[in-house]
Amino acid sequence: MIKPGSAGFARVAIRRIFLSVFALVLVAGPALTSSTVNKADFVLVKKAERKLLLYREGRVLREFDISLGLSPEGPKLREGDYRTPEGLYYLDLRNPDSDFFLSVRISYPNTSDIQRARSQGYPPGSFIMVHGLPNQPDRPVSYYKDEDWTDGCIALGNDDMIEFWFLTEHNTPIEILP
Repeated sequence: MIKPGSAGFARVAIRRIFLSVFALVLVAGPALTSSTVNKADFVLVKKAERKLLLYREGRVLREFDISLGLSPEGPKLREGDYRTPEGLYYLDLRNPDSDFFLSVRISYPNTSDIQRARSQGYPPGSFIMVHGLPNQPDRPVSYYKDEDWTDGCIALGNDDMIEFWFLTEHNTPIEILP
């Protein structure tokens, strides 16, 4: 639990205020109304290119640079392999109070992921997220931009994470390609 008066408490409070104000601007701002804010209906991740693309009706809305798991090549085979999954999933949970600057969970593992891992005698892993930078980074910020550093998640810069957060919804499909 984060205690009032702590740095963590202040960080969470500031993040909640920022998200609330940003949401108000999107919904009530004179230049942007709910009818002009197009949310993505599909997310595509190209692991080899380190790109995440948001699509709406077949057109690219936004493209982001990403970082992946420490061992990014190939599909995730089991818990602890530091790989980012490959396949079709959904964005299924939002966490504004993450250890990272916002996070959105990907519905990994699916049935075939579970069967593959179990056939090899391993748990498949879980809690694969699209998230921002760590709230308490232990390396220079440049490291997080230039390296694959996650445990298997898809990482965005914090500014990009804010856009991703507001341009996607619960159950948006996400396809992760090699």
